[in-house]
Amino acid sequence: MASDAAGKDRGAAAGKPRGQAAQHKFEMNIEETRITLVGQQTFQTFAYAGQVPAPLFHVREGDHVEVVLNNLTTLPHTIHWHGLLQRGSWEMDGVPDMTQLGIQPGDSFTYKFVAEPAGTMWYHCHVNVNEHVATRGMWGPFIIDPVKPAPIERDVTGDYILMFSEWASSWADKLGQGGMPGDVFDYFTINGKSFPETQPIRVKEGDVIRLRMFGAGGGFHSIHIHGHVFQIVFKDGHQLPAPINADTVLVGPGERYDIILRCDNPGRWMIHDHIDSHTMNGHTPHGGVMTLIEYDGIPRDQSYYHWAHKEFVPDFYYEESLRKPHGIHTNPNFKGTPVA
Repeated sequence: MASDAAGKDRGAAAGKPRGQAAQHKFEMNIEETRITLVGQQTFQTFAYAGQVPAPLFHVREGDHVEVVLNNLTTLPHTIHWHGLLQRGSWEMDGVPDMTQLGIQPGDSFTYKFVAEPAGTMWYHCHVNVNEHVATRGMWGPFIIDPVKPAPIERDVTGDYILMFSEWASSWADKLGQGGMPGDVFDYFTINGKSFPETQPIRVKEGDVIRLRMFGAGGGFHSIHIHGHVFQIVFKDGHQLPAPINADTVLVGPGERYDIILRCDNPGRWMIHDHIDSHTMNGHTPHGGVMTLIEYDGIPRDQSYYHWAHKEFVPDFYYEESLRKPHGIHTNPNFKGTPVA
């Protein structure tokens, strides 16, 4: 097995001249792992590179991408590159029995395509999506920077990825099952974690942040941000004709919304799902899809504050990785424990 099977980009395009397409080559394993959603609640997954969310692909419009995918699990899988057009490369679309055979246990498949169009895209398995995507964590972000950014994009000082999903604990340890009609989803996550295991988004007054929101599971999430009016600027990676001012956005399965928020109201401000049952961990309230915007200069040491004495985990929203040169970025924060 190649030494970079856990996630290294062998041909990242740092320093490529503007307008010149880069070549990215990447090898990735699919592994069976166990992740912790919150507290003692664990869940077995089929995980790209052993992590949920999967590695971040961050490339430039027109770049050439090659991904060797090795299936080390006990069931077949693929990757569908959701939102990418696959012009002239329809056999790379990742749909079993339509564009390829499912990648069988122990087998490999190589995907080759051009990264287009620009925008907030993602990737996920297309085998038994009811289980593998809806409740086993087989998804990750695919960000394609435009050759010609929109003026509003040039204002952004911080870029964050929030992937929403839901989990039915009754199937937590039963690989190959779940995602059925009538399932009770009782855990809800941002980037595979439920509050209070999510992380605050730390900003300074004057920052302009871009929150890329993904409906990675099978549910709807009505995301409300306190203390601010944001602009909905992109839908499924495509710029809207005119931004929409809002304080709540409904993100459905497969959808992506990019919102731009100007940090002009110092304080601590909730970000949460306004589908109220999605702010619970099982039968315990005050959990699920919750985090907050935390301004510098606001005291963090109040005894009642959930994050007062917790270690801050950077790159929880891939915000640090998105600042790095184009390439493929793994994240140890999302790594699961291998299942024997």
